[in-house]
Amino acid sequence: MLDKSEMIFGVRAVIEAIQAGKEIDKILVKKDIQSDLSKELFAALKGTLIPVQRVPVERINRITMKNHQGVIAFISSVTYQKTEDLVPFMFEQGKNPFFVMLDGVTDVRNFGAIARTCECAAVDAIIIPARGSVSVNADAMKTSAGALHTLPVCREQSLRNTLKYLKDCGFRIVAATEKGDYDYSKGDYTGPLCIIMGAEDTGVSYDNLALCDEWVKIPMLGTIESLNVSVAAGILIYEAVKQRNND
Repeated sequence: MLDKSEMIFGVRAVIEAIQAGKEIDKILVKKDIQSDLSKELFAALKGTLIPVQRVPVERINRITMKNHQGVIAFISSVTYQKTEDLVPFMFEQGKNPFFVMLDGVTDVRNFGAIARTCECAAVDAIIIPARGSVSVNADAMKTSAGALHTLPVCREQSLRNTLKYLKDCGFRIVAATEKGDYDYSKGDYTGPLCIIMGAEDTGVSYDNLALCDEWVKIPMLGTIESLNVSVAAGILIYEAVKQRNND
């Protein structure tokens, strides 16, 4: 159960939170909401990356019996960064940047576990999409063992545009996919790097795969077809660590 201190209830309170620049992961809105105040809410949301889900009022009632007016905002546990701000800073610092991008990963425990591995491996940031992705909530923070307190998380409107930007900046994009051309250990992880991992059921989207420099796969020698995404991420991340430390 999510701690209620991580939520804001009521249309006016949510509008004020947006206008104050609070980090909001997502907003649940009653499907048939219609009021002048709700129009003001949607006007305040224009130009933001905050995902809005229209849901039956029963779902909101299951979360709280407070006077929610058909609107609940979930407050993020982190301050999101922008990839385009981090990359120039890292190059100015003389770093060899290493990012991990998650395409459609929605399980908070997997996300937390990946964040923990990233922090241990000195990955510079995790990149997630604004929609169709995990929320950085208390469960994610707990599973990350504190990693999400220090590891930058970039939330982007379009992963495709972010990949194009990274490629223009000289990054090598490596996708983990069962469609991979060769074993993950044969990939090149030495320069500016972004590893992209997909959800366990759908994998990396084709639009994003099309922008990748390499497609690599992890051998499956048993009867199960795929690894847990956090385990798969750990394997690739530490292959990169090995290559980058020996470079």
